[in-house]
Amino acid sequence: MKTYRSFLCLILSAVLMVSCGGNKSAKIEDFSQSLYVPEYASGFDIKGAGGRKSTLISVSNPWQGADGVTTQLFIARDGEAAPEGFTGQVLQGDAGRVITMSSTHIAMLDAVGAVGRVVGVSGIDYISNPDIQARRGRVGDVGYEGNINYELLLSLDPDLVLLYGVNGASLMEGKLIELGIPYMYVGDYLEESPLGKAEWMVVLSEIIGKRETGEKVFADIPVRYNALRQKVADTVLDAPSVMFNTPYGDSWFMPSAESYVARLVADAGGSYIYQKNTGNASMPVDLEEAYLLVSQADMWLNVGMANSLDDLKASCPKFTDTRCFRNGDVYNNNLRTNTSGGNDYYESAIVNPDILLRDLVKIFHPELVAEDFVYYKQLK
Repeated sequence: MKTYRSFLCLILSAVLMVSCGGNKSAKIEDFSQSLYVPEYASGFDIKGAGGRKSTLISVSNPWQGADGVTTQLFIARDGEAAPEGFTGQVLQGDAGRVITMSSTHIAMLDAVGAVGRVVGVSGIDYISNPDIQARRGRVGDVGYEGNINYELLLSLDPDLVLLYGVNGASLMEGKLIELGIPYMYVGDYLEESPLGKAEWMVVLSEIIGKRETGEKVFADIPVRYNALRQKVADTVLDAPSVMFNTPYGDSWFMPSAESYVARLVADAGGSYIYQKNTGNASMPVDLEEAYLLVSQADMWLNVGMANSLDDLKASCPKFTDTRCFRNGDVYNNNLRTNTSGGNDYYESAIVNPDILLRDLVKIFHPELVAEDFVYYKQLK
C-alpha cells in the first residue's frame, strides 16, 4: 500500500509539473510569429508565439504627432499568462463586452457580425447603426472624453474599452488603469489609405476571437475597390478638379495631397486642386485663397452641414458667383444623416471604401456608375 501511495504521489507530482509548465509565462520575445501582416494599414500588427493561443496586438503612433510610440494589448487565452515583464494592457480571453469611443469602431464590429458585443458608446444620439439604436435602452452612453461618466462605464462591466487619441494619449487612460479596465487604441483615422482604414476591422476581429472572419470580410473589399479604380483608370481621360470644405472661422482647412480624401478623389478619376500641402494634417488657408481655389475648381465637395445651395449661400455668401455654385456642381457627404445630426459617412463608410469610391466616380464620371448614391448627394 505504501508503495502504491508513493507511486500515486509521483504521478500527481508529474501532472502538476506538466500543468505548471504549460501555463508558465512566456517572454515577450516569444511573440514574434506574425499572425496577420496588414497590406494597406500601417498602424498595427498581430503576433503570436509557437504553441500558444494568446496573441499580442501592437499599435504604432496611435495619435497625431506621435513618433516612436507603441501601445500593446495582450490577449491572454487558454489560461496563459502575460509575458514576463509585460507592461501593456492585458485582456483576459476574447472581449464579450466592449465600449467604443468612436462610431467607426461600431462599424467595424458590425462588419464582422459582432455589433451585439457593444455595451457602451460615446454620443449615442449621433450613431447611425440600427442595432445600437434598437438597443439604446441597454447600451450605455458614457459621454465624451473630458466628461466621462465613469460610474456608468464601470456598471457596464466592459472587458475592453476602445480608445483613440487626437493630439496625444487619451485622457481616459489613467482612470481606466485605476479601475482595472483594459483598453486598446484604434488608429484607423490616421491611415491615409482608404483600404488601410477598413483593414482595422481585422484588429477588432482579433479582440473578439474572430480574426479569420475579419480577414475574410476584408479580403473582398480591395477586390471591389481596385476593380472600380482600374475601370476608371482604363476609361477616363479628363479628371475634374475638386475643392473641399467650407470656412471654419477666418480659415479654410485644406486636406493634405496625400490624405485619405485626396487618394479617394484620385482613384475616382478626379484631381484634388490644392497640391501645396504635402504634410500629414490639414492646412489652413485664408478666405481669399480659398475663393480663388473654388473659382478654379470643377467640383466642390464636403460642404459642411449644407443640405441645399441656399444653405451653402447662407454660410458662404461670397462664393455664389463661382462656377461650381452657378452650375450646381456641389456635392455633400451627408445623405445618410439622422435626426440628431449624426452622419453615417463618418461611421459605416470606414468599412465601405468601395461604395464611397463608387459615389465619387458617379460624381466625376456618371456614365460609369448606374447605382444610386449612398453617402453623397448633389445640392439643389
